[in-house]
Amino acid sequence: MADIHKNDVDAITGVSTTGHEWDGIRELNNPLPRWWLWVFYLCIVWSVAYWVVYPAWPLVSSYTSGVFGWKSRDAVQVQLADLRAQRAAFADKLDAASLEQIESTPALLSFARAQGRAAFGDNCAPCHGAGAGGSKGYPNLNDDDWMWGGSLEQIQQTLLHGIRSADPDAHVGDMPAFGRDGILTRPEVVVVADYVRSLGNLPVPAGVTPDLTKGKELFEANCAACHGADGKGNIELGAPNLTDGIWLYGSDRDSVIATITNGRAGIMPAWSGRLDPTTIKALTVYVHSLGGGS
Repeated sequence: MADIHKNDVDAITGVSTTGHEWDGIRELNNPLPRWWLWVFYLCIVWSVAYWVVYPAWPLVSSYTSGVFGWKSRDAVQVQLADLRAQRAAFADKLDAASLEQIESTPALLSFARAQGRAAFGDNCAPCHGAGAGGSKGYPNLNDDDWMWGGSLEQIQQTLLHGIRSADPDAHVGDMPAFGRDGILTRPEVVVVADYVRSLGNLPVPAGVTPDLTKGKELFEANCAACHGADGKGNIELGAPNLTDGIWLYGSDRDSVIATITNGRAGIMPAWSGRLDPTTIKALTVYVHSLGGGS
């Protein structure tokens, strides 16, 4: 607690006090160091000069441009122009080369991977992750499971036109909502889910006895047209392989039942028009080099 007392002189230091006291501790009235005051005054002068020289004051619909007329946007444009000039030689070669030629030319491959990695971080990482490991509903680009194909040309096609996007050349392949739309009853959905999980040798939950015979019949009647009689999928339709250990929306029983009940129709934007052709080519090479491309 602070107490207000009459100003007096501290007996030990000989310095007058401010009259404030906290729990027996009295505040000395020492002046600020002269160097500190000068620094404080210089900061004030510097801030006023900054307000005049550089953009600083907001106005109703704009801002003061400052005496120098400097803009951070202009500075960035200069830096980007310098970067483009440095990359021009390789960028021209990258633009002229085919995807196969890029991968077979070490210098071009190194440049394409570097540019593709930067483009991936800016545009693809929010969904696929910084390391391209994906998450539930977003494919892992490091594995060898590619719903629409993992060759250079197939990856480029996917990047250019997207999946279920507004692009007329986008990949389109919707999985029906078998349960929600009444194509299958709830018990039938569960039976099919158990059969689908058996294709991947997934463990059966305790207390569950799958009717694999009935499940196979329902699968052949409703699912085989896209996924194949053996369940190994069809990249032309974007139908995933159900026999491997890679499940985009989860492999547990509840997740598979939810997928069959409601269907799946993930969307990937078309990058044509958003990214220039050279950047898309570099991005294609980078994604292909992650380890899963064929």
